[in-house]
Amino acid sequence: MSRRGIEAVLFDLGETLLKFGRLDRNKLFSESMMRSYTFLKEQSQPVGSLWAYRLFFWWGIHYHVFKSWITGNDFNSLELLKNYGRKKGFTLSEAQWEEYNWQWYKGLADLGGVVEGTVATLQKLQEMGLTIGLLSNTFIHKSSLERHMRQAGLMDYLPVRLYTYDYPWRKPDVRIFKEAAAAIGVDCEKIIYVGDRIDNDVVGSRKAGMLPVLVKAYTNEDKTIPSDVAYIENITELPETIQKIACLKNVNCGTAQDEPVCNCHKG
Repeated sequence: MSRRGIEAVLFDLGETLLKFGRLDRNKLFSESMMRSYTFLKEQSQPVGSLWAYRLFFWWGIHYHVFKSWITGNDFNSLELLKNYGRKKGFTLSEAQWEEYNWQWYKGLADLGGVVEGTVATLQKLQEMGLTIGLLSNTFIHKSSLERHMRQAGLMDYLPVRLYTYDYPWRKPDVRIFKEAAAAIGVDCEKIIYVGDRIDNDVVGSRKAGMLPVLVKAYTNEDKTIPSDVAYIENITELPETIQKIACLKNVNCGTAQDEPVCNCHKG
């Protein structure tokens, strides 16, 4: 492992490992609001009127998202819900709080899925001897994200997972990429970062010293992709792309010596 130039792969989550596509945000909010309100009613919580509930979260979520954008610091959705609940006098167990958070997220989970072959690709990366992890800009609590990833079959392949609501920075801040490198135990220059956004994923990871790979998504449609950045249609192309990047770096690409896949094995 110490001789390999590339030792790890870090992934973004939304539109990279989990594909959601373009969202009708107003519809999604309305459905999530109704579902979460119904859940509280079923738990006999003093939630008040539907009108007041909707108004509180419509303004509250928009305010916190805007604040995150300004400050570069994501909020924690579960803590936001708990703060609201304490003021209202809710009495929920930790499992119920997490289920409440899930009721807000479930609409996204129903829409989001993985590209066919994604799980097999993650397994292939592990077989190549690469360490795999996750770094995601998000305010959604991990209890919901990891429930979704578990349903999609991703969790066993992502032992290291960083969510920016746990940190004072978010992508593209170089510091969050360095935190991820420290968590995964690999130097930045030996890490591939795979994401869908040029501004957050490509620019940030490159400034941190990582090797960016951009995956095709609606978030980078009609954008000018830097000519020196690897671009893939979907995650299944990643093993071959990593081998090509390793060859360009003239280092061991992690494939068996009898597989003629690149020049780094040729005398």
